Amino acid sequence: MTQKPSAADIRQAKIDNAKMRDRDLATKLGISEAELVAAHVGSRDGETITRINPHPDQLMPLVSKLGEVMALTRNISAVHERVGTYGEYRSGPHAAMVLGHDIDLRIFPNHWVHGFAIDQVTETGTRRTLQIFDAAGDAVHKIFMREGSNHDAWAEVVAELTLDDQSEGVETVDAAPIEPAKQNPAKRDILLEEWAKMTDTHQFMRLTSKLGMNRLGAYREVAGEKWVRPLAISAVETLINKVSEAGQRTILFVGNPGNIQIHWGRLDNIKNMGPWVNVLDERFDLHLRYDHVAEVYAVEKPTKRGPALSLECFDARGMTIMQIFGMRDPKNDNDDLAKWHQLIADLPDLNVEEVSA
Repeated sequence: MTQKPSAADIRQAKIDNAKMRDRDLATKLGISEAELVAAHVGSRDGETITRINPHPDQLMPLVSKLGEVMALTRNISAVHERVGTYGEYRSGPHAAMVLGHDIDLRIFPNHWVHGFAIDQVTETGTRRTLQIFDAAGDAVHKIFMREGSNHDAWAEVVAELTLDDQSEGVETVDAAPIEPAKQNPAKRDILLEEWAKMTDTHQFMRLTSKLGMNRLGAYREVAGEKWVRPLAISAVETLINKVSEAGQRTILFVGNPGNIQIHWGRLDNIKNMGPWVNVLDERFDLHLRYDHVAEVYAVEKPTKRGPALSLECFDARGMTIMQIFGMRDPKNDNDDLAKWHQLIADLPDLNVEEVSA
C-alpha cells in the first residue's frame, strides 16, 4: 500500500499547487479532502484552521448567527450551491432537517464526522468557511461566509464549536461502495400494486426496502409501466433548458450519504461548459457533470395532492446524482403543474441505440 504523505508534505503540495482546488489536490495526492484540510490545522501564513464539533445538533443552531451565507452540498457528479440564512433546525438521531425557503436540508448525522473552521486571507479578501466531512474524509456539507454575512459573529461561533483536540492529521476509513441496483422480480406485481396505493412520496423508500429493492432497482423493475419511463440521457440537459425557457419553478435535490440539499424556485441562467451543465443564478448555482449520467427516468408517484412527477438521474454505479420535481406556483392555489407535466411528456425516450452504446 502506498504510504500517504505527511502533514508537512501536504502543506508543501498546497503551496506548490496554490491555484488547485482542495478536492482536486487531494485526489492528486491520493488522500481525502479532510486529510488535506486537517494537515493545515493551526495558524500559519494568514490562515487559521480549527477543528470544530461536526454534529449538526451543535452546528446548525449556531450557523444562523452568521446571517446570509452560501450552503454547498455535492456528490461526485453534481454541486448544489444555495444562498440564504439557516432557519429552523429539527434534530433527530437518524435524520435531521433545516427548514427554510432558501436553505432546505435533510441531514443524516451519522455521516457528520469531521469538522473544520477555515479562516484565510486571500488575494480577494478574507475567506471563511465551515466544512464537514464523513468518516472517509469526503465532503458532506460546506458553509461559505459572504460579503454581507455577519462576520462579527464568526469568532463567537467558532469558539463555541472548537474541540480540545487541535492536532494535525485525521483518521479516515475506506468509503462505503455505492449500492448497485437491487431488483426483486418475484415482488414486481406487489411493487406495482402498492405503488398505486401511495399517498405520499416518502412512502416509496419504505415500500422498496420492504420488498428487498432500492430506488434504482425498483425503477428498472417496472420501467415501461405507468409509473416509470426510461429517458434518453439528453433529457437531463433538455429539461434544464426547457424549464428555464418556460419559467417553470422546480424542486431540485442534490445529495450525498450525509446530506441532501434542496432548491425551490426557477432555473434561469443556463451555461454549458465542456462536460458541465451549469445553472448560474443570483442565489442558486448547479454544476452537473453531464457525462457522468448513465440512466434517466421520468417517475410518477401518487400523492394526496395529485401525482408527483420527477426526472431522476443516476451514474454508472447506481448513485442518485439529482432529482427534479415541478413546484407549484405559490401565488396560484389552483396550479395543477400542467406545464411541468407537459415538459416531462415532451422529453425524449430511451432508444435502442443508447441501450446498446
